[in-house]
Amino acid sequence: MPRRLPRSLTAALALAALALLPACGTLSVPEEKELGAEMARDARKHLDFVREEVVVAYVESIGRGLVKAAGPQPFQYHFHVVEDPELNAFAAPAGYVYVNTGTILAAGNVSELAGVMAHEVGHVALRHIAKNYNKQRGAGILYQLGALGAGIFLPGAGAAATPLGGQLAIIGVLNSFSREAEAEADAFAVEVMPKAGWDPQGLVTFFQTLHAEAEQGGRPPEFLSSHPTTESRIEATQQLIRDAKLPESLKDSDAGKLEIIQRRIKLLTGHAAR
Repeated sequence: MPRRLPRSLTAALALAALALLPACGTLSVPEEKELGAEMARDARKHLDFVREEVVVAYVESIGRGLVKAAGPQPFQYHFHVVEDPELNAFAAPAGYVYVNTGTILAAGNVSELAGVMAHEVGHVALRHIAKNYNKQRGAGILYQLGALGAGIFLPGAGAAATPLGGQLAIIGVLNSFSREAEAEADAFAVEVMPKAGWDPQGLVTFFQTLHAEAEQGGRPPEFLSSHPTTESRIEATQQLIRDAKLPESLKDSDAGKLEIIQRRIKLLTGHAAR
């Protein structure tokens, strides 16, 4: 589980994180790289990563295929597996993508996992995090910092919602995307997944699973806190797929590799699918 920090230290770290950001305007590529690297260092301190080579290599291979299909970009992507049973995935600035073990276990097939990852790559490639900086800076972020009396939490940091370091804390703020940005990331995934050989219908079926679970009551998946999945959004994604007129040769499975990875994760963590 993430380590608990004193709230006073969390506040100080958060203010230090703000000092890394430019005074105004959208983050430039070099500034985004600097911020992303700083957040990644904080993540290594406060998140529990799965370091088993087979699991990590599997997730990285899917990510590299998606990035290659997306075309040239100014960032070098890094894919990490977070040991956390919650259904969640998120992106930090400059191509740091984090996928919870809970998401991998919940995937019904590999195209669902690829769909979630393609969506997160889309937020980075389309510069949504950089653009969101200008929107959330100043009073917006300081308002979040003012909530430190109750703690600032990274989405999907575990059921205990443990306060994290300052750089990690503001990832949640920078991942609060508009409906337009979410739709653009969905469209990006639908475009890129076929180029990587995956059936984009996996994105739809994963969203349907999340939506159904949320409607059943109880605590909804963490993914929905920053990526609200509505019926209209699901239908819009389905329409994009229909309009794309994709070939029938696209894959939604990988000859049982995902199932092997899921079994390894269960043995490593003791977690089962939700």
